[in-house]
Amino acid sequence: MMDVVEIQNILPHRYPFLLVDRITEIVKNESLVGYKNVSISEPVFEGHFPGHPIYPGVMILEGMAQAGGVLAFKSMDNLSEEEVKNKVVYFMSIDKAKFRNPVKPGDRLEYRISVIKHKGAIWLLKGEAYVDDKLTSEAELKAMIVDK
Repeated sequence: MMDVVEIQNILPHRYPFLLVDRITEIVKNESLVGYKNVSISEPVFEGHFPGHPIYPGVMILEGMAQAGGVLAFKSMDNLSEEEVKNKVVYFMSIDKAKFRNPVKPGDRLEYRISVIKHKGAIWLLKGEAYVDDKLTSEAELKAMIVDK
């Protein structure tokens, strides 16, 4: 279990662009489950869409990517806390993205990330996003951990 303070020790993102509130489960080199509470007070809802707020698909993908970054960093046992601070995850590609159901304010968006393949600094991940156990989005994400 990781709270937002621990997540901020790994990811460089900050409000309003930190899109993972908590990690509830992590199996190194295999999978991660985490979530984001979607609130009407988020700046994105001022424009997407007034009177009909829908959480943007690109933000869901970014949240998956951030959760995947946490999984990659937590899977690298050989990195000290200081070394983690000098590295960052760059996403190289997003493939097979699908959006199945809208995400609305008040939803708890659960990210389920699994490792498809890992070689050196390169990670290929399967990302899925759920609300109330209903699949809302999915994608394959490729990322690389690099020095800042």
